[in-house]
Amino acid sequence: MNDGPLIVQSDKTLLLEVEHELADDCRKAIAPFAELERSPEHIHTYRLTPLGLWNARAAGHDAEQVVDTLLQYSRYAVPHALLVDIAETMARYGRLRLEKHPTHGLVLVSQDRPVLEEVLRAKRVAGMLGARIDDDTVVVHPSERGNLKQALLKLGWPAEDYAGYVDGEAHAIELDETGWGLRAYQKEAAESFWHGGSGVVVLPCGAGKTLVGAAAMAHAKATTLILVTNTVAARQWKDELVRRTSLTPVEIGEYSGSVKEIRPVTIATYQVMTTRRKGVYSHLELLDARDWGLIVYDEVHLLPAPIFRMTADLQTRRRLGLTATLVREDGREGDVFSLIGPKRYDAPWRDIEAQGWIAPADCIEVRVTLPSSERMAYAVAEPEERYRLASCTHHKIDVVRRLIDQHAGQPTLVIGQYLDHLDEIATALDAPTITGATPVKERQRLFDAFRAGEVGLLVVSKVANFSIDLPTAEVAIQVSGSFGSRQEEAQRLGRLLRPKSEGKTAHFYTIVTRDTVDADFAAHRQRFLAEQGYAYSIRDADD
Repeated sequence: MNDGPLIVQSDKTLLLEVEHELADDCRKAIAPFAELERSPEHIHTYRLTPLGLWNARAAGHDAEQVVDTLLQYSRYAVPHALLVDIAETMARYGRLRLEKHPTHGLVLVSQDRPVLEEVLRAKRVAGMLGARIDDDTVVVHPSERGNLKQALLKLGWPAEDYAGYVDGEAHAIELDETGWGLRAYQKEAAESFWHGGSGVVVLPCGAGKTLVGAAAMAHAKATTLILVTNTVAARQWKDELVRRTSLTPVEIGEYSGSVKEIRPVTIATYQVMTTRRKGVYSHLELLDARDWGLIVYDEVHLLPAPIFRMTADLQTRRRLGLTATLVREDGREGDVFSLIGPKRYDAPWRDIEAQGWIAPADCIEVRVTLPSSERMAYAVAEPEERYRLASCTHHKIDVVRRLIDQHAGQPTLVIGQYLDHLDEIATALDAPTITGATPVKERQRLFDAFRAGEVGLLVVSKVANFSIDLPTAEVAIQVSGSFGSRQEEAQRLGRLLRPKSEGKTAHFYTIVTRDTVDADFAAHRQRFLAEQGYAYSIRDADD
């Protein structure tokens, strides 16, 4: 036994003692292969998963390094069975490889013939493979490159993709670092992506993911298709690229519900790409409109299923995914791994905060009690109606008003998902509202007025969750959410994390109705805060 900070357990959990003098060194050493599950005050819990270990292999780490790290930092003997399992799990990655054959095109090559035989008999890959060239090589239909990688991952034999990328149509793009410069982690993230070929960069909201995208584009020097969550985000991307690179406005096109421009750099919304008419995705021609050299997926954790299917056909293009969290409530992290690429860079939120690049945040849950007049309606309601009733109690409006008074003069967002409730709050507070029904031009006007300090309070629906840059926001008050989504919690907290003047702390409130499903969902959302190392306090609304 040594006095290490880590306890390695046979159930594949790793317990890290935060106060130990070697805790930071240990955390950095295990981060490439262990997934953080919980990070409350004293003991952080990590888990070893096949996907995490395969991510590490894709990033160049081998089983020997993983085992050595665990042995170096573990306080007690590491279970031998666990070490064997790590070695065997990591050895599964790369026994099958996708390669380019000089005469047969795309092929699947085996380093282990029985594995190939096993895979060839799997129903999941039926129809994706062609003729067998020799004992270890099978032709792959080029259009199935993505689908095959998905299928092999699900079979437990993730393929290493050496088939390469087309360069795409060249287009001059340079960073213009006049008066600013890439931060060290942004540069490292862009270089890690470029050397890996394709993959995902995980950075906190407010840490400058757009600049990582711009740096990747400067590496590629090629036509680029950027997919974003909404039109406001598309215009923010365009403004940032014009400001930070050699690109001019005429070189950047917007492809959204209202505008259909195809330029050397084209920014399209997920919504327009997934629009169907008579069962047909009518805008898919955008994918073939140019010989794209790079495709950037903003908020990659939100990719809708049709975009996954489209991405399966784009495996010859370099692909960059940007996100604040790889958590997907639908469990499709494996699809992100196989179709976009493995995680190439990940910076913990609190690390970036410690460097001063994002603001510290104070997270508080305010608990309210349903008035007796509403409790009976809640009790007899259908299950699907209960969350709305608990979330929309009138009692929350009084709490919102008190919190706004408490933070008078500080730019504040009130966030929720039920539009009638948001309208009621906005009327009570005499504040403007932004929802999906608000025209894009009006949204931009209100966001600009908020940034400029002309409007100090906005009531917003989930349209403000993603890719909206509101650096002046200091307070957020959440009244309802998407049924316990940790993704959403990440994005809403992220609205507040731009560094504040004089190092001010941001304040993130969630108003929760006790003894209801509202409290159950809030507990699930708080897992995200714990995973990122944010402590939260609980306050009674009547205190």
